[in-house]
Amino acid sequence: MIQITNLTKKFGDFVAVDNLNLEIKAGDIVGFLGPNGAGKSTSMKMITGFLEPSSGEIKINDKNLKAAPIEIKQKIGYLPEGAPAYGDMTVLQFLSFIADTRGLKKAQKKQKLQEVVDKVELQSVLNRQIDNLSKGFKRRVGLAQAIIHDPQVLILDEPTDGLDPNQKHQVRALIKNLSKDKIVIISTHILEEVSAVCNRAVIIAKGKKVFDGTPFELQSKSKYNQALNVEFEGQLPDISQLKLAPGVTDVVQRTDTMISILSHESYGNIFPQIMDLIHLQGWSIKAMYNEQGQLDDVFRELTQEVA
Repeated sequence: MIQITNLTKKFGDFVAVDNLNLEIKAGDIVGFLGPNGAGKSTSMKMITGFLEPSSGEIKINDKNLKAAPIEIKQKIGYLPEGAPAYGDMTVLQFLSFIADTRGLKKAQKKQKLQEVVDKVELQSVLNRQIDNLSKGFKRRVGLAQAIIHDPQVLILDEPTDGLDPNQKHQVRALIKNLSKDKIVIISTHILEEVSAVCNRAVIIAKGKKVFDGTPFELQSKSKYNQALNVEFEGQLPDISQLKLAPGVTDVVQRTDTMISILSHESYGNIFPQIMDLIHLQGWSIKAMYNEQGQLDDVFRELTQEVA
């Protein structure tokens, strides 16, 4: 378990992280979200012990990071932003070096190297210099060094940055598989990462926590959560009749051919009556469906509200 209490980091007069409180349990995959400059990377660096807080406390498994830094860092895997590595080493040389620094010996080292190479699919580049790898493979090498010692806490800063869609899918599947008995914290600005991987989302803005809940709860804050979307064939017809339908609170034009119909929660399902009205008007539609909500709208509202 990670317990973060009143965590604050100042750089001169600038407050990068402002009184952050957070509790994370094993099995949680936490998406740590925020706009650029929100304090995500600074928070990650403090949790890993790379930066010392200005004030506050970090406990991992009931042990204070400041009091037992070496013992705690042995249980943490960290993929920093940019995945720095020794570029003149081959992938195998670099991972072997990391295994040595993590205290892995002989048979255990060989086993862990093989496991991590298989998990992150690095077989084809083992003997290539890291400087000569693509950005995607460099990211995979960074992930491999973070998990080689089977850490209890895995902290990933932008883990899918620079990866193509197939590579993103592979890394996300790996993270899900790793998280069964671990804590995983993913610092990201990519909202799709949250719904794809995480069971919890924490949003910070200007160093302050503004949301902590499940991705579903985050989506539920969208004005379009459970809105009825209608996609028309061709241009929009005169939709004024829809605004007069029972239970409808608003009709929002989203594109040249699509609208969202908002309704009272207490009214129930408006799908049948809207379909009847569309048939009555003789309109041609491509699709009609309920929307889960727009994460980008919620994110923007939450982060812009911070003074």
